[in-house]
Amino acid sequence: MPDQRTVPDQPVIPGQSGGGLSVSGGNRAAARKLRSRGRRRRRTALLIAATVCLGGVVGVGIPMMKHYEIPPFSQKGEPINFGTTVATGPGGGGGTAVKAAADTVLPTGPETPWRIAHTLDDGTHIAVATITGKKSGYTGKVWVWAPKEYGDPKYAHSGFPVLIALPGGPGFNDNYWADPGLKLEQSISSWYRSGKSKPFLLAMPVLNPGPDDHDHYWDGSDIPGQPKMGTWLADDIPDLMKQNFRTLKSRDGWAFMGSSSGGFAGLKTVLQYPDRFKAVLASGPDIVPDSPFWKGHEKEQQQNNPQVLAGQLIARKGPDVYLAFQVGTAEGRTTISAIKNFIASYGNRGPVHTTLNLIPGGRHNAYTYVPAMGTGPLQWISDQLEGPTPSA
Repeated sequence: MPDQRTVPDQPVIPGQSGGGLSVSGGNRAAARKLRSRGRRRRRTALLIAATVCLGGVVGVGIPMMKHYEIPPFSQKGEPINFGTTVATGPGGGGGTAVKAAADTVLPTGPETPWRIAHTLDDGTHIAVATITGKKSGYTGKVWVWAPKEYGDPKYAHSGFPVLIALPGGPGFNDNYWADPGLKLEQSISSWYRSGKSKPFLLAMPVLNPGPDDHDHYWDGSDIPGQPKMGTWLADDIPDLMKQNFRTLKSRDGWAFMGSSSGGFAGLKTVLQYPDRFKAVLASGPDIVPDSPFWKGHEKEQQQNNPQVLAGQLIARKGPDVYLAFQVGTAEGRTTISAIKNFIASYGNRGPVHTTLNLIPGGRHNAYTYVPAMGTGPLQWISDQLEGPTPSA
């Protein structure tokens, strides 16, 4: 059967007849030269094509690998510190002394061995470490992030406000606010530039000491006989931020945010410790503590009930707290009603200040809550908080 492969056109050799196969010695040399030239041209063409393809891979592939943090184009896992010196003297870490603004607390140390978890497009880093709380005794992961302004020389002597961001769902062994896909960090930077937010330091701890299996959740509280998750959130996490960052002395530099059970924990903690924390942004939160671990501990359960705590704060006439709520209109009626009833009973009475952001079509998830934060609630709590203060 004839060969069906395509046969390339043969070069026309001077002195060769169209149908003859006999070629003189001179013409053979000419033929070899032409064939050699043709091979060189093909090799050059192939090299050019390969170069173009490689350029395409490099031009497109490397940015994509950087975006998805694929080695070797990733800093994930590398050690990081946040470029701050620690205070000298009693309790300090012995670092270089820095003149601080009057309302600022310099890092006390010791410095936490942070590792890069994610690198954002603006060059800032989300870092992670596993720590053991000195007061709670609990060991868990914490993610942190500092905005670009934190490294700006004009803020070198100033503390920054801290926002402790708590997840819903299992809340173990992760915290979804540290996922750059949600764009919380990027949004805070954008909102700050547009005057809608403070340039917060973010602390993003795990919420629970174990997986949320069979209704195993801890309400961000010190339930008798269980890990002290209330102390973890109210004491150990602020202490960790003070060890590593320039923070603010007063409660005007401390706030919570969270969704679902994380929103409950933030709401409860602000009402429980209004001398330490001034505000919370609670999205789709639970309103009452309902962990199954409270069984047999009704007294302690009521001591962690936002309804009881709000009533006690009103009776004491202060200090003032600012509670911003968000809820999507497509969420469950029970969630929406509980939030509205809490605001009707305790909101804007004496020291308890409240605001509610209804999100049209919003559902019970962080993808609903993050964009909605920028429509007013985050600015509302930011207006109650301090700093940072630029150098003169």
